Amino acid sequence: MYWNKSYECMPREKLQELQLERLKRMVNRIYHDVPFYRNKFQEKGLLPEDVKSLEDLQKLPFTTKVDLRDNYPYGLFTVPLEQIVRIHASSGTTGKPTVVGYTRNDISMWSELMARCLVAAGAGPHSVIQNAYGYGLFTGGLGVHYGAERLGASIIPISGGNTAKQIMIMQDFGSTVLTCTPSYAIYLAEVLAEAGIDPASLKIQAGIFGAEPWSENIRKDIEKKLKIKAYDIYGLSEIMGPGVAIECECQDGLHVWEDHFIPEIIDPVTLKVLPYGQQGELVITTITKEGIPILRYRTRDITTIKPEPCACGRTHLRISRLQGRTDDMLIIRGVNVFPTQIESVLLEIGEVEPHYQLVVRRDGSLDTLEIKVELSEALFSDRISNLENLEKRIRDRIQSTIGISAKVALVEPKSLPRSEGKSQRVVDLRKI
Repeated sequence: MYWNKSYECMPREKLQELQLERLKRMVNRIYHDVPFYRNKFQEKGLLPEDVKSLEDLQKLPFTTKVDLRDNYPYGLFTVPLEQIVRIHASSGTTGKPTVVGYTRNDISMWSELMARCLVAAGAGPHSVIQNAYGYGLFTGGLGVHYGAERLGASIIPISGGNTAKQIMIMQDFGSTVLTCTPSYAIYLAEVLAEAGIDPASLKIQAGIFGAEPWSENIRKDIEKKLKIKAYDIYGLSEIMGPGVAIECECQDGLHVWEDHFIPEIIDPVTLKVLPYGQQGELVITTITKEGIPILRYRTRDITTIKPEPCACGRTHLRISRLQGRTDDMLIIRGVNVFPTQIESVLLEIGEVEPHYQLVVRRDGSLDTLEIKVELSEALFSDRISNLENLEKRIRDRIQSTIGISAKVALVEPKSLPRSEGKSQRVVDLRKI
């Protein structure tokens, strides 16, 4: 099922012609309207007319989150403020937030792409979408909201939190699609189980989950506990918000809407573009945004590009499930460790809940990793010898997966912090 088949299934040759036309127009605009980009081009000795093919994109400068903060709040806008109809900002933990502005056309384009995403996940005009992403400066809630309205679905703007009310709304309003973070979906499943509510008694059929990395095993856990089909969605406020890419019914990679975005994969150290299929950092160029077009944005997200045709018929490139972020990556005793690697091991073993916390310390000159894992209620009262055996199995499996040893601490059920938004998986106590 498609929302806009003519674009979603456009032949690759036609799609690339459209990309080049839009890229040239975008580069010309930022060169003349944004001093930051003009200076970047001049430093490299480049002019807009040097972009003659899609391969020429590799010659152009990158944009980073630091660049957005340095130009806070409106330094990268290409239109006067009176043409900006909405402003969003990221919730940065340090320094100034990153600010993005949308023209009326930008909002229309965003709504169109989110409608595509919702349809790719099985939604339609008759869907009742319970939107538990946050509303406000965060782009998640309003992105889904406008896409649902464009689709003609019924949108419930409940936002995040207030779990008891979320469940009441699901029951009483007959919600058919749930949108939230994957960690909150797991929490909802826990609360439903505690309340003795069978998810099969609800009308929820699909969930669209994003805003944080999650593993294939987490997907299986959510689908089993909520009895739904769980779809991965990708987006970031600097580029647009949610809806940059999404899985289709094949659940084999996320389609990037290439008529609006050009994806690249680079080596985060050498900054060289990598061939399709090689893992690296995702870089995205917007080619239709008016308010704040972004050239070669370093997302810090680690993934691969899948160029093979998808069985769904969509022709747009897919990215693999995110493997973490270059700035969330832990380097422990010289080894790169992503939280999602730990998560996969825990869920493969079973017998524990999908709630964990990685605590990194530095003892003298040695980094240590402790993994706190919640026991299931069934195992909490188990014999000490059985728990010690489970600890050892987890410890051995993690060492074989990440290549370093870690201490495993089994903790009481529900003793680790819960989150109604993005979960905090890592506590790094090192003074580096």
